[in-house]
Amino acid sequence: MSDSRQVGADPDGQADAESNTDETGNRRTAGETILAAEGLRKSFGGITAVDGVEFEVERGTITGLIGPNGAGKSTTFNLLTGVHTPDSGRVRFDGTDITGWQPDRIARQGLVRSFQIARELEDMTVMENVMLAPPDQFGEGFWASVLPGFRGRVARQEAELRERAWETLAFFELDDLANERAGSLSGGQRKLLEMARVLMTDPEMILLDEPMAGVNPTLEEKLLDRLHELQERGYTFLLVEHDMDVVMNHCDPIVVLHQGQVLAEGGPQLVRNDERVLEAYLGGTVES
Repeated sequence: MSDSRQVGADPDGQADAESNTDETGNRRTAGETILAAEGLRKSFGGITAVDGVEFEVERGTITGLIGPNGAGKSTTFNLLTGVHTPDSGRVRFDGTDITGWQPDRIARQGLVRSFQIARELEDMTVMENVMLAPPDQFGEGFWASVLPGFRGRVARQEAELRERAWETLAFFELDDLANERAGSLSGGQRKLLEMARVLMTDPEMILLDEPMAGVNPTLEEKLLDRLHELQERGYTFLLVEHDMDVVMNHCDPIVVLHQGQVLAEGGPQLVRNDERVLEAYLGGTVES
């Protein structure tokens, strides 16, 4: 890949100037807020899962979202990505109020999530899984796929997408497995495939739900390397992760949830030394 725009470029090979890049073709400057949770509340059957959660994610960061089981992490993720609609509060992404939007519309806006358990299509090949990810493909429409006047356009786009898919698989060192069934991959390889599929949607920000769960140390190191390389290219990440070594060494800042509320927020050193965090979640001193 010759430049930062090739991983996650659009089908025409150009970045989206309104959502992903500035007028020079580079991703916009870090240091500004890209995602904001504003007083989010959500209850289920009288039980409050999220109670006034507020935090911001700065563009270009890898932000950690941690907390004990039942702290509200998954519900917060679901509120941010449109799976649930908050009872009150707002979600703002890249300056737009996306509260109540459907997940597919949010994804098209550039906010995309992966899941704790990779959701590949097991009976399809690795390449086919990646090729299916980009939205608005011409071949998905009936008339475009059968009428002579449109078939050339479909073929051109498919060729462009296939080139992007090869580049993305190579980035994650999955190109040698392109023709293998996705169901034959290891747990770690499936996580890499999930990330490849996410990148093919041309996201601005990626939410990762326990990306290191079930991943062996070698593939974990590879995944973390790719995460930081993508950060250097201007992508933004918010991740839920229970591995404190990963969180403390690779996330900055960190948001700590407890009983549906933000307990602490700041850099790893501040969180590591916060007695409330140690008591509520970490259960003692975290090694430096």
